[in-house]
Amino acid sequence: MLILGIESSCDETAAAVLRDGRDLLSNVINSQIDIHTRYGGVVPELASRQHLENIYLVVEAALQQAGVSLDEIDGLAVTQGPGLIGCLLIGLSFAKALALVKNIPCVGVDHIAGHLASPFLENEKPNFPYVALVASGGHSSIFLVKDQLTYQCLGRTRDDAAGEAFDKVGKLLGLEYPGGPVISRLAATGDPEAIKFPRAWLTPESLDFSFSGLKTAVANYVHNHQQKNEPINIPDICASFQEAVVEVLATKSFNACQQQQVTDLVLAGGVAANPRLRTYLQSRGEKLGIRIFMPSLAFCTDNAAMIALAGSYRLQESGQGDLDMDAYSRSQFVQPAPQALNHASGPANRS
Repeated sequence: MLILGIESSCDETAAAVLRDGRDLLSNVINSQIDIHTRYGGVVPELASRQHLENIYLVVEAALQQAGVSLDEIDGLAVTQGPGLIGCLLIGLSFAKALALVKNIPCVGVDHIAGHLASPFLENEKPNFPYVALVASGGHSSIFLVKDQLTYQCLGRTRDDAAGEAFDKVGKLLGLEYPGGPVISRLAATGDPEAIKFPRAWLTPESLDFSFSGLKTAVANYVHNHQQKNEPINIPDICASFQEAVVEVLATKSFNACQQQQVTDLVLAGGVAANPRLRTYLQSRGEKLGIRIFMPSLAFCTDNAAMIALAGSYRLQESGQGDLDMDAYSRSQFVQPAPQALNHASGPANRS
């Protein structure tokens, strides 16, 4: 079975061809970072226009790279949400048109489901059930994954997602967009213990995240030093901020493993590319007897390979999606969290 995956939820236009749910024949990604960098973030209208200009070329390139024609495609998988509605509609409309013209089964895929499927693109795969941390610019959530189609949300962000916090702190420090890679690079030369930024643990058993207080603490630190005409050490700020984010993400993920009594932990999403988070999880996982699974860097950011894989599971289950499906901005698997009431920086409930 050949599945063509299409992804257009934000600022990457992507297409991939997957064979039999195992062999990735192509994975083409067209990034818009250069366009949005000058604005310090993604401009939805510009992103939509770029998807419209690029989607045909990206899909054609994916088919050529895979060495197959559209007539050989057995199923279509397209990101239905969450994401920017205008961007999602470009990919969704394109996939629907292909499905109708070529009479190909088509299913919509939740972007989060794609991230949860991403570790199965690698040779070493986790065992069910496993805990998954999905951390990106728009999402910071912990899931219990029971099988390829069954997910239970255990925790979610109450305000800023981890990647969003990286971008906002990067902008505060005058760094280029996106902030995550730049902060990570500068943090490598800084002292993670230089500044005691707060960790929002919330309640002892909570698996929810809150990074808005940390972002505000960085802003206050910078403004206080500027008002006193004192120099600021940007690498130290980056390292200390990054360490606070990594410690909270990792601790709550391991707490989830302990609560659910599972020994496999998956890291997915754009923030999964952060080197410090990857090494922190591996090191602590070895001490706790938790196996860590992380997709290759190419499968951490938005890509169509994970959409094709998640779509193949749905096509095997249902055979055909509803072509009346519409795009949605919020994930179907993440319920809104209650407002954070406690941003204490005291000790965590550590596993």
